[in-house]
This record gives sequence, structure tokens and C-alpha cells, in this order.
Amino acid sequence: MKAKEDFFSQADEANCIFYLQTGRVKLTVVSEKGKEATITLLSAGDFIGEESIAAVAGLRMATATAVIACTALRIERAEMIRVMHEEHTFSDLFLSFLLARSMRIQADLVDQLFNSSEKRLARILLLMAEFGKPGEPEMLIPQITQETLAEMIGTTRSRVSFFMNRFRKLGFIEYNGRIRVHKSLLNVVLHDQLPEHNAVSASIMVNKKDHSTQIRKKAVIVSKIAHNQ
Repeated sequence: MKAKEDFFSQADEANCIFYLQTGRVKLTVVSEKGKEATITLLSAGDFIGEESIAAVAGLRMATATAVIACTALRIERAEMIRVMHEEHTFSDLFLSFLLARSMRIQADLVDQLFNSSEKRLARILLLMAEFGKPGEPEMLIPQITQETLAEMIGTTRSRVSFFMNRFRKLGFIEYNGRIRVHKSLLNVVLHDQLPEHNAVSASIMVNKKDHSTQIRKKAVIVSKIAHNQ
């Protein structure tokens, strides 16, 4: 899949699920009035379009677009359901993915309701930095525009530009085409902790060793699915 190509579009039939092997994908939604918003970014090891395995297959709730070149395995709905029933290890991993996604959505909601736009931007940058290789002290995040960042945190591009310049002056980030996030940016999120601290920080401080292990396990099982389809 090339950059900017769609895996599927909002309102398409939800008849399959994708397992992202490499690359970055963004999910966007468009309102009835035509306003578009980016709701999340996905990385290697994530599933795309998990709504397709609902009890009653319906329509896609969002559009999935490749941010950079991607490789992904397409799994038909019937095959995904079969594997979930027969491969208990895979079922456990998929359930862990769904729970993590649910916690992330809940943390996003808390963040949107209670945190300032500056703190929301810091959190989004830290979450995207988690897409880097395990053990990297400072990480380059996927290429992303300030307009997209503004959509994700619910503010204007000019405010994002203002905060980005402030973060750079304080030494929290570097950017010249690509953004490099320093661990010191955590100070913005964790300083003067709010009541939602536990939910927000839990989604940032991911155990990357465990995450990498889960990705390897999923990759092995998914490769078996590919041979069976």
C-alpha cells in the first residue's frame, strides 16, 4: 500500500480486517457537514478495521489511510472469526489489543475533557514516539502535519505551531522535516498531575518489551492465517 492510499473508506462494507505489518496508518472520520478529523494513528502490530468482526457485519466507521508505505495482511471476516475460535493464543493477543485500544480511547476522552491543548499536544507526541524502536532514548515520530496534530487535539494549527516552537525552545523536541521527541517532554504531561493522571500516563508509559513480544507472537500466528486463506 502506497502512502496516501486508503485501506477502506468510511461507510464501506466492513467485510475484512487488516493486520499492519509495516508502516503507519491514520484513521479519519468525516461529519455530515464535511468536517474531517483524525482520530488515531496506528503502527506495525496493530489491527485495522476490527469492527468487521462484530456480531452483525455493518459499515466502516472511519477511513484508514496509509501515512507512509505500508504492508498489511487482509483477513476475511469469516477467517478471522474461525481463527479466534480455534487459536486461543491468538484470541488472547487480539483481546489484549482490543483492551489496549479501549483504554487508549478512554484516555483520549479524559485528555480532551480535562487537559489543556498544550498538554494534549505533548501527550500525542509522546504516544507517537512510542512507535520508535525499543530502547531509543530519543525518537523520531512518523511524518505528520501541524494540521493533523490540530485535528487530533481539537485546536487550531496556529496554536499547535505556537506550542511546537515553545517545546523546541525548551529542548523538549527537535524538528527539521521530522520531529524528534525527547523524554523530557514527559515533564509537560506529568507536572502538576491532574486527577486523570493514571489513565493518561498509563497510555504513554507502555512496556515496550512486552509490546514487542506481543507483535512477534501475532506475526507468527498471522503468517499461518495467510497460508490458510
